[in-house]
Amino acid sequence: MNPGLKKMGTLHGVSLGPGDPGLITRRAWALLERTDTAWVYPARSTKTPSYAFDIVARAGLVPPTDHQSLLFPMTHDGDKLARAWLRAAEVVWPKLRAGQDVLFLVEGDASTYATFGHLARTLRALAEEEGAELPIEVVAGVNAFTAACATQGLPLCEQDDTVALVPAAYGVSAIDRLLADFDTLVLLKVKPLIGELLDWLERRELLGHASFVERCGAPDEQVADTPKALRALRERKVSYLSLMIVRSPHRVRGERIRGCLKKTSPGVAA
Repeated sequence: MNPGLKKMGTLHGVSLGPGDPGLITRRAWALLERTDTAWVYPARSTKTPSYAFDIVARAGLVPPTDHQSLLFPMTHDGDKLARAWLRAAEVVWPKLRAGQDVLFLVEGDASTYATFGHLARTLRALAEEEGAELPIEVVAGVNAFTAACATQGLPLCEQDDTVALVPAAYGVSAIDRLLADFDTLVLLKVKPLIGELLDWLERRELLGHASFVERCGAPDEQVADTPKALRALRERKVSYLSLMIVRSPHRVRGERIRGCLKKTSPGVAA
């Protein structure tokens, strides 16, 4: 630790759940009630409001004087993303360096496909350059896919079920290959491929085993969980904040190890 630096502020990744303020945890709520922190929250563009900030606003929580959005553009360009993360870190770093705690508001869970990890790594690197150690806390939250299963009364998995969590951007062919090994497929960020996914569900006769949930927990949440409702998605624009849960009813399972005794793999000495 650089003796010339005062005590660093703590960076908190505050998970807010997918949209319903009632799913904010007690730990997150306690942090959000503090008046001595700064809030930062992601936005996809300067014209797009922050969904994370909207959740806390609907919760009736009053932001501190020091609060602002950070731009995290929707792109797969690595250079553009790296520049955006650095710009965001340069906004947050002076606050932490001055000893102020910073809350980064995240919809869903901060450890699951969230921008928080990128910001935390960039800030940690800035701290190391100055010989400092940055305290970081990740506040766990409710994921959109578990909340979606709960609102639909669907089990995500039971007993020895297997689950695959897949960004739909991997494409229908990759998703199709997973059917042989997983009982439940959770497809995230389905908007760009919604037409192709619906075609795939039709071919695989899975329309009766799929649920689509848009903006889970928000006042404008939309659900399609019947073949008719799913087909109707072709006729409208869906939100970026959408997912699909698909059950694979015909998966053939291999032999499973029973009991809790330690097993030795063939050819490996005990």
